Amino acid sequence: MWRLLARTLLAGPVAGPPAPTDQETVHSLGGRLNAAMQPGLGRSLAILHVDGGSCGGCEIELRAVRRAVYDLQRFGVSFVSTPRHADVLLVTGPVTRNLVEALEQAHAATPDPKFVVAVGDCAVDGGVFKGSYAVTGGVGATLPVDLLIGGCPPTPDRILAGLRALLEANARREATVSSR
Repeated sequence: MWRLLARTLLAGPVAGPPAPTDQETVHSLGGRLNAAMQPGLGRSLAILHVDGGSCGGCEIELRAVRRAVYDLQRFGVSFVSTPRHADVLLVTGPVTRNLVEALEQAHAATPDPKFVVAVGDCAVDGGVFKGSYAVTGGVGATLPVDLLIGGCPPTPDRILAGLRALLEANARREATVSSR
């Protein structure tokens, strides 16, 4: 036991440094995300993360989006703990049979306008769990999905760009509807 502890302490950390992030890109994406939120929502964006039965890989990337490098909070994007305060249901993992009802209830409790975002290959189409008796497939089999962000797991840049694209598309749609 002591030899293992000593070897672990002397070896140092196993994880490598994080991938380099271009701060200009992060600020540009964040600024466009903030500008796109205003026409459709007129306030900050509240996201409810719903785990449909994932392995945890997408959750690690979502945590990275919330941490110091990306820091979505500075752009007015926050994660909430109840669907009654959410604008976006962000679903990770394939939807397991025992969570279908809970996901439908969360969707019903979310006020309009609401968006459903499927993050990761498993949420998009079931991923490696596709065809399993325990899952119904991707989120689209249970709820209408507004945005699919693929990847196993998707990078924080990709998640941020996906949210920006969703809000910009909604802002264009709102502008078209209001001009009629």
